[in-house]
Amino acid sequence: MSNKTYFISGGGTGGHIYPAFTIVDALLKETDTDKIYFIGNPNNLEFEIAKNYPQVNFLPVIVSGMPRKVGLGFVKWLIQFILAFFKAAGYLKKYKPDAIFTTGGYVSAPIVTAAITLKRPYMIHDCDSVPGMVSKLAAPNAKIVSVAFENSKKFLKSNNIIYNGNPVRDAFFTVTKDEARKKLNIPSQQKVIFAMGGSQGAKTINSAMIELIKPLSEDMNNFVILQTGKKNFDETLCELEKIYPEYKNDHNFIIKPYFDEMVYPLKSADLVIARAGSLSLTEIIQCHLASILIPYPYAAQDHQRKNAKEMTDKGVSLYLEDSECNKNSLLEKILEIINDDNKLLSMQKKASELAKNNPTEEIIKQLKSTIK
Repeated sequence: MSNKTYFISGGGTGGHIYPAFTIVDALLKETDTDKIYFIGNPNNLEFEIAKNYPQVNFLPVIVSGMPRKVGLGFVKWLIQFILAFFKAAGYLKKYKPDAIFTTGGYVSAPIVTAAITLKRPYMIHDCDSVPGMVSKLAAPNAKIVSVAFENSKKFLKSNNIIYNGNPVRDAFFTVTKDEARKKLNIPSQQKVIFAMGGSQGAKTINSAMIELIKPLSEDMNNFVILQTGKKNFDETLCELEKIYPEYKNDHNFIIKPYFDEMVYPLKSADLVIARAGSLSLTEIIQCHLASILIPYPYAAQDHQRKNAKEMTDKGVSLYLEDSECNKNSLLEKILEIINDDNKLLSMQKKASELAKNNPTEEIIKQLKSTIK
């Protein structure tokens, strides 16, 4: 079998970027991979992440999200998009990829449009319970449409839709709860509550949690982990020192701006408090965790609220509106789960039933099947 060249695209938000790079990681381990090109916006996070991959060539396209109203802004966007389309078409003709994979989002629109125009096969993976516009437009011509949520099938027109779940790193299948707790020095028998707001952090979650650390950890003997997000760390720490100055002596508590290896706090946890981005939900499910979801209210197409509602309907999560998230309402939800072992185990079991064996492995097989 000859060596293969791959085009991967997906950008703008972490929910599109990280699954795309998970596929890059997997392809780099394949013996028949020759070259990987990542098509993205050099002004976005995908470019920063691509710098950590010397084996991957980054191909820039300057593109932004389409304005919802017709006006001067729309005309400027259209010109930008046409230029990005021609650049993407040029990349296709020059590098002749054997397979094209995209996780959607506006960044992947030029390469998908060029692939349709030049009649090149491609595969798309949509990360959300309600697919974005690019996925909806690209689905009918895609060789394979992969989805992270079963619910999203009804929004897409394709004869070949496969429910895979979101791709996640191998560590989520290999690291055990005991190993994770040893890594973070957490006692094996303690109940662990992990609050996170995604890579950017969430002020609402941070503000409510810092008032609950003392009662949850010192008074009730739960272990609490708080990931504040890098930009919110100093401010959160400052507030925490006012509310709970003894926190440094609390052996039941870890506070960090960000975990580079999210698998460890997640695998350690019994209950997670989080936003409802698609990647967070996938990781929560793969770790078989009960969760309290507080969707970001300004997410594109309100997708976080829709993601959270689907998880609530499946009995995996409790739902809390961002506007209603304060120390009292959040504590009520936490105690509803953490003080009821039957409820906690039931939610964890339902999460495990949604987990997929290895979505990344399946997606790689499917991507290879698109090669002529």
